[in-house]
Amino acid sequence: MSQTDRTLGVGMVGYAFMGAAHSQAWRTAPRFFDLPLSPRMRVLAGRDPGGVKAAAERLGWEQTVTGWAELIEREDVDLVDICTPGHTHAEIAIAALDAGKHVLCEKPLANTLAEAEAMVAAAERAAARGVRSMVGFTYRRVPAVQLARQLVADGRLGSIRHVRVQYLQDWLTDPEAPLTWRLDKQLAGSGALGDIGSHAVDLAQYITGEWLTGVSAALETFVDERPYPAGGPSGGLVAAAGETRGPVTVDDAAVFLARLSGGALGVFEATRFATGRKNALRIEVNGSAGSVAFDFEEMNVLQFFDGQDDVQGFRRVLVTEPEHPYISAWWPAGHGLGYEHAFTHQVVDLVEAIAAGTDPAPSFADGLAVQRVLDAVERSAVAGCWTPVD
Repeated sequence: MSQTDRTLGVGMVGYAFMGAAHSQAWRTAPRFFDLPLSPRMRVLAGRDPGGVKAAAERLGWEQTVTGWAELIEREDVDLVDICTPGHTHAEIAIAALDAGKHVLCEKPLANTLAEAEAMVAAAERAAARGVRSMVGFTYRRVPAVQLARQLVADGRLGSIRHVRVQYLQDWLTDPEAPLTWRLDKQLAGSGALGDIGSHAVDLAQYITGEWLTGVSAALETFVDERPYPAGGPSGGLVAAAGETRGPVTVDDAAVFLARLSGGALGVFEATRFATGRKNALRIEVNGSAGSVAFDFEEMNVLQFFDGQDDVQGFRRVLVTEPEHPYISAWWPAGHGLGYEHAFTHQVVDLVEAIAAGTDPAPSFADGLAVQRVLDAVERSAVAGCWTPVD
C-alpha cells in the first residue's frame, strides 16, 4: 500500500462463524464510517475449494485460494484477517507479520503461552517496520462497554473493590451435541475457559484498567464423550451428529477467584452448560463511590449507580445517543445496535490506526496478558491452589 494508494487489500483465512462476522464488518464499515483507507475484500482462503468458493460468493470476497501461505504471498493483500481455530493462529500470524502484512487475529491469541509469546515477539518486530497487529476482543467495541470504561476512568466509581464476570451459554447442554473442533484441545487449546472465558478476562481488565494478578480455579468436563459431526469436521457452533463417537478433551466450565492489581477481588465464571442462557456476558464492577453493570443480552443498556446521588438506585442508561461511542454513524437515538456492530467498530478502529501509523488496541501484548491468566487458571485447577499470574 503506497502513500497515494488509499486502498487496504484484505485477505481472510477461514469462513465459518467468525469468518462470516468479520466479512460483514469489512463490507459494512466503509459504508457507514468515513474511513481514511478503503478496505477491499481481495481474497478468502479455505482448504475446501468448493466450500471456500461458495463462501466467497455469499460473503462478498473477490477471489479464493486454498492455502493461507498463498494468500500471504499476494502483493494485493495488505492485511491478513485470521478466523481459524486457535492451533493455527501463531503460524499464520507470524508468517504474515514477517511478510509485512498487518494482522487481525481472532481471540484467544493462541492455544499456549509459548505461542502467544512468539506472536508478540513477531508483532514487536513488525511494529518497528510500521506493520500493525490487533487481537479480536470485539466486546470492547460495544458502546455500553465503552461508556462503562469511561465512567471508571473518570473516577465516578471511586476505588474498585469488586469485579464479577459471567459468560453463560447453553449450546452444549445436550450430551448428544456433536464433537466440533471447539471440544478438541489440540485445536481449541481449552474449552469454555479460552472460548468465552478469555472475553470475560479481557473485559474485566479493559473496563477497570487493572490486571489480574492471581487466581484460584476449578475446571470441569460434564460430558466426556460425544458423536463426531456427520460428514466430517465442522467449523460452526452446531452440526448434525454422526454415528461414531470421540472424547471431549476440554473443559465444559471454568470458575475462578482472582485478585486485581489495584486490590479488588474478582469472581469469574465461564460455561457452555448454563441452561437457558444464550450469550449472557455479564460484568458488574463495584467501587467505593458507585457501580456499573452490563449484560450483553441487553447490549444497548448500561446500569449505573452513583453513590453521590441523593436519589439512590441503579440508573438504566440506554447507550444509543449520538454522543456515545460509535453511535453517531448509525441510527437515530434510541434505535439499538446488534451483535454484528461490534465487529464493524473493530474494523473502523483498526483501519484508523493503520492509517495514522499508531498501534491498535487490543494489541497482541494485550492478548498475551489474557493468555497468562488462562494459563494460570489451568495450572491452578490442576494444583488446587492459589496461583500467581506471571
